[in-house]
Amino acid sequence: MVKKRLIPCLDIRDGRTVKGIQFAGLRDAGDPVELAARYAREGADELVLLDITATAQRRQPFAHLVREVARVLDIPFTVGGGIATIAAVETLLLSGADKVSLNSSALARPALITELAQRFGSQCIVVAVDARAELLALDESQPAARWQVYSQAGRTATGRAAVAWCREAADRGAGELLLTSMTHDGTKSGFALDVTAAVAAAVSVPVIASGGAGCPEDFQQVFAQAGADAALAASVFHFNETAIPALKQYLAAAGVAVRR
Repeated sequence: MVKKRLIPCLDIRDGRTVKGIQFAGLRDAGDPVELAARYAREGADELVLLDITATAQRRQPFAHLVREVARVLDIPFTVGGGIATIAAVETLLLSGADKVSLNSSALARPALITELAQRFGSQCIVVAVDARAELLALDESQPAARWQVYSQAGRTATGRAAVAWCREAADRGAGELLLTSMTHDGTKSGFALDVTAAVAAAVSVPVIASGGAGCPEDFQQVFAQAGADAALAASVFHFNETAIPALKQYLAAAGVAVRR
């Protein structure tokens, strides 16, 4: 049985970890290197580091910080933000990252997914999908069809339906999908079970659910009801609301296979 993964996410701005609600109202959450080391000690299965201003500022992501984080980790970690070229991916992987995450660049030029997968292997390529619940479809019997994909750190609507884009990204060579509900992000109201389940059913690659984690029950539901392969969270971990060891004990007791 493939075990479910718990993944803290570090959104980085100006060298600091930050966290907001629905991609706004950011507040400081600590030093990223110190947080990364702490999560590794506590039993996180992986980490995700996102340079949230790289795309808007049209610059390469933070290779220097990747090297610092790599020195304190013995678990895999993914880096995203501003990645649009083979050279950028090569730099980050050589700096210590295990995977890279594409978002706006993949939406702008979907062929990039295939190019990178062929060069570095699908196992290194994660496509991040930021989606918001909106009325995109007339068929109300399919609520997951209402989810629209956004680019540019959630600022630009693309007109793409989330499930269709996730399927295309997987078909083009993405080895994993990071699906974030902008509607639920930072609200602690639970993960978006409908769209997560729809994506998990539509693709054959692992799906990481993100956005809305507030309590241990939320994690159990996204694994058991939506079929997510991993759950990503920030606030509940950064601000010591949920401890990873206790969360794993809860999930194991609830019948969810987790790494101990």
